[in-house]
Amino acid sequence: MVHRSVRFLMKFTLGLVMGAMALASPAFAAQGGPAATFTVSGNQFLLNGKPFQIIAGSMHYTRVPRAYWRDRFRKARAMGLNTITTYVFWNVNEPKPGVFDFRGQNDIAEYVREAQQEGLYVILRPGPFVCAEWELGGYPSWLLKDRSLVLRSSDPKYIAAMQQWFARLGKEIHPLLLQNGGPIIAVQVENEYGSFGDDHGYMEAVKTALQKSGMNAPVLYTADGPDVLAKGALPELPAVINFGAGDAASSFAKLEKFRPHGPRMTGEYWDGWFDHWGEKHHVTDGILQAKELAWMLGKGHSVNLYMFEGGTSFGWMNGANSDGSNYQPDTTSYDYDAPLDEQGTPREKFFLFRDVIKNATGKVLPPLPPAIKPTTFPVTQHLESASLWSNLPVPVESAKLLTMEDLGQSYGYILYRTKLDAGAGGQLSVQGLHDYAQIYINQKLAGVMDRRLGTHQLTLPVQRAASTLDILVENSGRVNYTKVIRGERKGITGEVMVDGKQPGHWEIYSLPMEDVSKVHFLPEPCNGPCFYRTQMEVSAPADTYLDTQQMHKGEVWINGRTLGRFWSIGPQFTLYTPGPWLHPGKNDILFFDLLGDAKDAIRSVKNTIFTTTTS
Repeated sequence: MVHRSVRFLMKFTLGLVMGAMALASPAFAAQGGPAATFTVSGNQFLLNGKPFQIIAGSMHYTRVPRAYWRDRFRKARAMGLNTITTYVFWNVNEPKPGVFDFRGQNDIAEYVREAQQEGLYVILRPGPFVCAEWELGGYPSWLLKDRSLVLRSSDPKYIAAMQQWFARLGKEIHPLLLQNGGPIIAVQVENEYGSFGDDHGYMEAVKTALQKSGMNAPVLYTADGPDVLAKGALPELPAVINFGAGDAASSFAKLEKFRPHGPRMTGEYWDGWFDHWGEKHHVTDGILQAKELAWMLGKGHSVNLYMFEGGTSFGWMNGANSDGSNYQPDTTSYDYDAPLDEQGTPREKFFLFRDVIKNATGKVLPPLPPAIKPTTFPVTQHLESASLWSNLPVPVESAKLLTMEDLGQSYGYILYRTKLDAGAGGQLSVQGLHDYAQIYINQKLAGVMDRRLGTHQLTLPVQRAASTLDILVENSGRVNYTKVIRGERKGITGEVMVDGKQPGHWEIYSLPMEDVSKVHFLPEPCNGPCFYRTQMEVSAPADTYLDTQQMHKGEVWINGRTLGRFWSIGPQFTLYTPGPWLHPGKNDILFFDLLGDAKDAIRSVKNTIFTTTTS
């Protein structure tokens, strides 16, 4: 319970901050009043008939705890931004066919409303493909169950699913368009399609679906890399360009050559970069970026910083890169070396950009809201444990291998079990492994296969007696870029051969781990694929990080909510744990470790732990 005097002080401080921000807020059309306008004229945007320079930053509703949306919007205003851009993630909002979820963390409409209330315009990027280093580029995995459906194409079945999704999303978005009194000034059509294909008929179908759904914002536009504009742009829509630090002058020159008449805007200026497991955390040159930002703003160009805050790909939502021959899964942290770090704290880059924007616009910027400081809490070191082998569900019996999608499963793990006769053995080959597998004989680890490393074979010892072969497969994140997405089913997508022969019968266990509350724990050690449970004592809820350095590979939950992945290969060794997801008293921490042993331990720390590289 907060003391009355403290509560008054908090309200008073909040009032000062909001009052200061209101003085600097852009004016929106009142509901029922004259509609505001946003148009393109020559090489610039016009807001209510006057030149308007977009100074935007990307931040995604799913990657920032809902309780902190307003805090981040206020920090955006304090840095000088006038617009927030966000993707919309189809897989989050339609997790099952025809089942829509716009509650809580997934409430995109509330996110947009709060941005407006904090004085920000919004650019919406609903895809349907969004990339974003997000699972399957935002597509729901259930689209892959029908093997004849072709993602991101003019295939009628895909187009029909997209139209149904847009029709439902439009109900949330239409009232929030600028002409209806909302803050949405523009909607992006698809996303960097020129890097994928050149089917302009498909792009027209996406544009039409957006318009029919009610997401007919004042401005529809396309965004592409400067070298593929002709493939992705539509002649009737404005085109903007995406590029990284050091490429501003050359990229805008290409845009001007391609479109002599049209707005000058970067839809994504990459002010950081994302991380893959097994590589190092990226830290980029904020001074160079600040100079380039000053050049763009000085030229009158509009800018969207990607990212303003990267945040966290909570749960299973990290994506992966692949060109078809390699596979690079992304980390749970989407810190991105953005102006706000993963926990929402301004870093030096924030203040460099703030100074640039202030000098370019000549505006008095609102003050920063009070800092949200992380802390530490005691964690009970005694772990209850539970073996995966003792907590298996009822399997599906099958003569052939099935994928997660075949079983209606999106994320987590899948276990394939078959029998080996006495005398069986030799080379085990797993074709189409997606993505990481542990091989067990009679529940003893025989080896590991990793799509990331291209390993898919190992030698099994000759069995003296009939044995059980288990192949435990992890979905490490579906590819979010390139045409590889069209075949990103998870589990085993090809054949399994033992000494040149295919097993004729499988027991297949679906392990989505959607409800870990039913795991049966015991106060005894566990080795191998194990669940562990402990408690963290919270005096007053506050942000913290969970240190995973003494764990191997798996997933963590706090109070039943999935935080994300850990892996001893780094570069990420902490999981951001938001204060609003905690409560006073004992908070349950549960984690699943594929390689669990007596050394497993977890603790609370104040700061992120990365292995770092500068790029």
